[in-house]
Amino acid sequence: MKKFTKRLLIASLLLPLWMQAQKPGSNGAVHRDYLVNAMVRIADPLLTALSKNELKKKMPVEAKTNDRQNFTYLEAFGRLLAGMAPWLELGPDSTAEGKLRKKYLDLSIICIRNGTDPAALDYMNFNKGGQALVDAAFLSQALLRAPKQLWGRLDAKTQKNVLEALKSSRVITPGHSNWLFFSAMVEAALLQFEGSCDKMRIDYAVSQHLQWYKGDGVYGDGASFHWDYYNSFVIQPMFLEVLQTLINSGQNENKTYELELSRARRYAAIQERLISPEGTYPPIGRSLTYRFGAFQLLSKMALMHQLPDEVLPQQVRCALYTVVKRQLEMPNTFDAAGWLTIGLAGHQPGVGEPYISTGSLYLCSQAFLVLGLQASDAFWQNADADWTAKKAWNGEPIPIDHAIEN
Repeated sequence: MKKFTKRLLIASLLLPLWMQAQKPGSNGAVHRDYLVNAMVRIADPLLTALSKNELKKKMPVEAKTNDRQNFTYLEAFGRLLAGMAPWLELGPDSTAEGKLRKKYLDLSIICIRNGTDPAALDYMNFNKGGQALVDAAFLSQALLRAPKQLWGRLDAKTQKNVLEALKSSRVITPGHSNWLFFSAMVEAALLQFEGSCDKMRIDYAVSQHLQWYKGDGVYGDGASFHWDYYNSFVIQPMFLEVLQTLINSGQNENKTYELELSRARRYAAIQERLISPEGTYPPIGRSLTYRFGAFQLLSKMALMHQLPDEVLPQQVRCALYTVVKRQLEMPNTFDAAGWLTIGLAGHQPGVGEPYISTGSLYLCSQAFLVLGLQASDAFWQNADADWTAKKAWNGEPIPIDHAIEN
């Protein structure tokens, strides 16, 4: 009887939100509810353990090499939080979702404190081994994406610990590749929250990537072109966010920002067309174990209301929902305790490169950036629409695809 009463209460809380978001032909509220629940399913074991200083004790370390426990915990936390941050930044409210946000906001604040407190059992590695820089950058990205609800809710001591942890990563020299943006992202966070940074690290990342542009919305990962998803995993989201932070600080980077934004919009158009009618996509390149994190850039463009003109927000919603559902519901995506396993579609350990471990997998959360849009946004409200590949293979009209010049 108690379980029934609890379910009835939850249903009564969700119903007004569902009715508000629902329009004829729209499953937007259903899609949002599924994605929120998917995100917290991924997040809950990690944030619960870290909030109790038990992450190192409880999180498994699946990997091909025996050194990944040095990095995997910051990997898991930084990447997860970067994807959740726009949703957390909406803040608590009286709806069922708003109350759920409060729960995970409170957990996240405790987790940041534990992860950056040198005296805590779950204190994380920010400066030993190159990988530490990567995930210092993802934690920086999370804080930049939720400056009010994450950074703004930290106590003064924790803020100091965070800044010191980020600065300590400066001893790591980034590779001449997408890694330049990891250094740049750390410096962007320091500029935003402390008012000063090593500007050279930002300028170098920007200038090199402008030189590495290959055309039609795609950058090289270094001087070479790589057929993979790193333009979405790292390069273009961090490029936009670093430039935006500079602009916010009063620096005149508007021209470069507009150039990169036009390229990001083109890459988002390409990404949308890569999603098959069944919600699959080409298994090309390395780091496929990041799963639907491959569509971070598409999700980010939707969050920014900067999708290409020919791509409707609701078709992106339907496509992302289908991709996430397809991958998340593959058998053995999670272990018995709820932790992600290595794989693209279920548990496929062979897909993991030597740098991949359990913590790496939480980059998948970057697909959830769209949850930072209010439930009243057109992204959720508009009637369902098929994405380009689904329309094409149903014999329906689709827009012609065009390259961009710059």
